[in-house]
Amino acid sequence: MILIDTLAQGLLLGGLYALFAAGLSLVFGIMRLVNLAHGDLIILAAYLILTVTTVTGLHPFVAVLLAAPVMFATGWLLQTHLLNRVLGTDILPPLLVTFGLSVVIQNSLLAGYTADSRKLAAGTIEAQAMHLGPVTLGVMPVLTFASAVAVIFALNQLFYRTALGRAFRATSDDTVTAQLMGIRPQRVFAIATGIALVVATIAALFLGTRANFDPSIGPARLLYAFEAVIIGGLGSLWGTLAGGIVIGLAQAFGAAINPEWQILSGHIAFVLVLLIRPRGLFPRAND
Repeated sequence: MILIDTLAQGLLLGGLYALFAAGLSLVFGIMRLVNLAHGDLIILAAYLILTVTTVTGLHPFVAVLLAAPVMFATGWLLQTHLLNRVLGTDILPPLLVTFGLSVVIQNSLLAGYTADSRKLAAGTIEAQAMHLGPVTLGVMPVLTFASAVAVIFALNQLFYRTALGRAFRATSDDTVTAQLMGIRPQRVFAIATGIALVVATIAALFLGTRANFDPSIGPARLLYAFEAVIIGGLGSLWGTLAGGIVIGLAQAFGAAINPEWQILSGHIAFVLVLLIRPRGLFPRAND
């Protein structure tokens, strides 16, 4: 029974890591941009939801509906006025710019909200549980995992079933040819980043309702997201879900053996997967 419970908890934890990683995977798949500020943008979204709940008194699940459009606009503006200026064949300028953006976000949040830990109050649902045979699952972790599956399914549908998705794929494959067909890559990139930050806002909702957060924890969220993307295969959204689950399972089993091994176990799993499959579990065919 302990084994089954550990499997279940690791699977559900993987859903949270997949939410962290989905936006990062989308942006990388379209424009080959590794956004080092992604984790801090998740924390920024958590503070935005916190501010909305504080000012309006709304439940966090409702406040996220107001925060998501703001984060979409933030992503659009960042890509249009900052990131598009540094995209190119050289990967160093985007890395430096997003690293600088990470530092700015962390220090701005520190100045505005102090270093105190905060949490989003979701009410009684935080303590509710579901009993499935011998296993007891928290309602919030189940909602997190279901949301991760729904988000990745929606992103795949967008990517492969819509005109915008065709523009995403065309721009990713060949920017010059896409421009000849009337597609404006910079506009496509801005939309992609806006969508990625909407996904980050959903991740922030579940992060903030399940654990405390403060301005300094963004880089750790980025690390989990990056590992999930690499394990799953660069640019593969369903692979990102698999990568998150691998990390979640590794951490759950590590914690079951020794609580001090939880975080380390996830990193060891990351290294082992790379040793066995350097391109990840489900690399895109054209990578």
